[in-house]
Amino acid sequence: MKMREELPSRRVIGIVCLAVLVVFGAAGAETGSDTDRKVIRAVRVESGTVTLDGRLNDVAWQEAFFVTDFVQKEPVEGAPPQEKTAVAIVYDDDALYIGARMYSADPSGLRMHLDRRDTQGPAEQFIVSLDTYLDRRTAYGFGVNTSGVRFERYHPRDTEYPRDYTFDPVWEARTAVDDSSWTCEMRIPWSQLRFVDRPEQVWGVNFNRWIPSRNEDVYWILVPRNATGWASRFGNLVGIAGIPPSRRIELLPYVAGDGNLVDHVQPGDPFARTVALTTRLGGDLKMGIGPNLTLDATFNPDFGQVGADAAEVNLSAFETFFPEKRPFFTEGRGLFEPLGPRYFYSRRIGRPPQGRAGGDYVDRPDNTTILGAAKLSGRLASGTSVGLLTALTDRETARSYFVDGDSTVQTEVEPLTWYGVARVQQEFGADASTVGMILTGVVRDIDADSPLRSRLTRTAWAGGVDWTLRFDHGKYRLSGFAGFSRVTGDTARIRTLQMSSARYYQRPDADHVALDPLRTSLSGFTGSLRFSKDGGRHWLYGAGVVAESPGFELNDAGLLRSADDIDSWVWLTYRETVPSSWYHRFRFTLGMNTGWNFGGVRQYAVPELSAEFTWKNFWRTRLSLTRRTRALSDSRTRGGPLMLTEAGWGLSASVNSNFAATSRYSLRVRYEFDELDGWRYVLGGELATRLGDRISVSLQPGYQREEQPRQYVTAVAGTAGARTTYGTRYVFARIDRVTVSAQVRASYFFTPDLSLELYAEPFAASGRYYDYGELAAPRTNELSPYGQGDIDMVRGTDGRWRVTDGSTGDEFTIPDPDFHTLSFRSNLVLRWEFTPGSTLYLVWQRNVWGDGEFGRPARVGDLWETVGESGENFLAVKVSYWLPIS
Repeated sequence: MKMREELPSRRVIGIVCLAVLVVFGAAGAETGSDTDRKVIRAVRVESGTVTLDGRLNDVAWQEAFFVTDFVQKEPVEGAPPQEKTAVAIVYDDDALYIGARMYSADPSGLRMHLDRRDTQGPAEQFIVSLDTYLDRRTAYGFGVNTSGVRFERYHPRDTEYPRDYTFDPVWEARTAVDDSSWTCEMRIPWSQLRFVDRPEQVWGVNFNRWIPSRNEDVYWILVPRNATGWASRFGNLVGIAGIPPSRRIELLPYVAGDGNLVDHVQPGDPFARTVALTTRLGGDLKMGIGPNLTLDATFNPDFGQVGADAAEVNLSAFETFFPEKRPFFTEGRGLFEPLGPRYFYSRRIGRPPQGRAGGDYVDRPDNTTILGAAKLSGRLASGTSVGLLTALTDRETARSYFVDGDSTVQTEVEPLTWYGVARVQQEFGADASTVGMILTGVVRDIDADSPLRSRLTRTAWAGGVDWTLRFDHGKYRLSGFAGFSRVTGDTARIRTLQMSSARYYQRPDADHVALDPLRTSLSGFTGSLRFSKDGGRHWLYGAGVVAESPGFELNDAGLLRSADDIDSWVWLTYRETVPSSWYHRFRFTLGMNTGWNFGGVRQYAVPELSAEFTWKNFWRTRLSLTRRTRALSDSRTRGGPLMLTEAGWGLSASVNSNFAATSRYSLRVRYEFDELDGWRYVLGGELATRLGDRISVSLQPGYQREEQPRQYVTAVAGTAGARTTYGTRYVFARIDRVTVSAQVRASYFFTPDLSLELYAEPFAASGRYYDYGELAAPRTNELSPYGQGDIDMVRGTDGRWRVTDGSTGDEFTIPDPDFHTLSFRSNLVLRWEFTPGSTLYLVWQRNVWGDGEFGRPARVGDLWETVGESGENFLAVKVSYWLPIS
């Protein structure tokens, strides 16, 4: 019986959402008691009475109230700090000011390292965290080190980690050093803070001083290592009154120009240019919508200063996903990343055109033009977080030149496309539980006669509801989600989706899905339920299950590698956070991950045992042992029958030096082997050091070598004889694969706001295929070898393999898949924030590619060869100017 997937009706979705709200709403809406919280009072001062020089010698600071009752979290939890810290807060009509004095027995020995803005280096730091909405769940952090380098972060959940560093306000800080301490002054304009419009403000607040030279971490409000929570435990900031939220209207226009210089162009290519120059104008708008919401809009956005993606050779059937680096999309992205599927992957917007264009020479755009984008986000007084994002990308065409006929034609390779994302999240209960909904949409303007009809969906919608119910201050957590997807388009496009690597409906032995070439839509669903104990001294545990139906599809606006999955996990951890004479802390974890498809086929089962130690010197060690049991893969033959996977073992170890040291080291090693004599080892590490106070250098080398016994090569139609499976030959081979890389970073800091930064990555990868054969029978991993018995295999003069099956008379060719790839990518950026919020960028990018010696494994020496290969240079200059209107 074939399973039919229908889009859940509006009634069903409504019932699910209502049930979630009712059940979780029963947790109560009372807030925790504030009677036992620490309090710091802000003092109002006259405008202009604070001179931002970092010295705390203004009259305003003499009138302020300083708090000094800090406590250690590291290295001795609960102990008094070795040295005193004093913090006070004042404010005027324009801004909030934080002043702090960090006493030091030897101020001349302070680390005075410069770093790039938003980089937390190994210098001593002071951080203030503000829960401006007083929701006891989210917080904004502002920090500065001894040299005046600023950084900021956002805590989207009630936890200190992880942190969102895309929060990018315009604010100022200055530091100074005297004979007994170092001091700092921060000035945060009201326009850069979001808060509810009330006559008197009460905010959550915490202060943190980190002293890396002795691994001492002190807080005003200590969250114990065994406890959960972050903003929910803050003290109270009181005394701020008569400050209405700013209208927050800011403009950030830019002008940019760039040039593309190519080392070598192909003779006869009419589109080739050794030099191509362009100029652009655009800008961003940030505007407050009422006291709680902010509108961000961008016109003709420019991303020329964004760094290059890392190189890789992808031999899998799945798409490679790179991280987002564009500021408009990274800022505040946490709201658009709910628990559950990746409904929104912002690199879909502005992606390279997806259409094809034939011809002897083709000129096609590298990326789709973003005509404009807007984002509305904020948090209402009711505890409701809102996020809306919309973008429009332009229609793109490619030019094709045909030598025969001396003609040029234009082909549409990307249609006019609208993207939309809407997210709402409601917080409730004393422990800041949440329930949220998300909806994404993509609509493309594709003409009825366009060749893009067969390559792109016309509409794509997806969304769902998610919830996190927290108990006992977050010590226990029950969470889950439920979602749907629906795409529509031409029958050819929907057929492609059914046959894609995400689902493989054409599998000949699948009995729960079937390929329907007449479909014009595809629908699916997903769901998950998970429970965990996240707090407590020794024992932590968790379990969960997640499922994506075969028709679930997100890759128009989101990210999905595969559907037709039911995955489950369970884990148990024992930890010790109280230091002893020989360790600082440790944890042991035993876990089990298992997966099936909707046909009941077990796809993997992987138990794992791991151990993590933090030693007395704050070095860290991690060890892990994994076991892969035999299972059946529904994707290994890439649309063919089920195939057995090999049982094997995996061992890994890593060592990391003290993060607080000025020179840091790490080493990672992993070794795997299986029952078919396949093996793989991976070596990686990092060396990062400081050369004086202004230069930082890091090197991340990597080496990987593997012999994979069953690497997919191709599928060839054949007769239904003894050596075919369902009338098709599924060809595999052993592969000897080597990857060598090195990521180099070097920075020189003239001032905290002026830096020169270099990123370079030489890369080499090779693959040699041998011992070819074809799958002997479904549900096995046995191969009928080529070059033996009745099957002959020889290399032709054109470099292709010619295979002849003497028993059936079949004859076919296989392209030689061997490769040896060389690449060099670099990015040199001069960044100068010449006034607060206004920045000048000078960028030089170089991309080099080529081929090495085929048949020879890649080696470390190949990294030097990549530097001399031909490629292209990209030069750009950009100036953006911050204009605060109100």
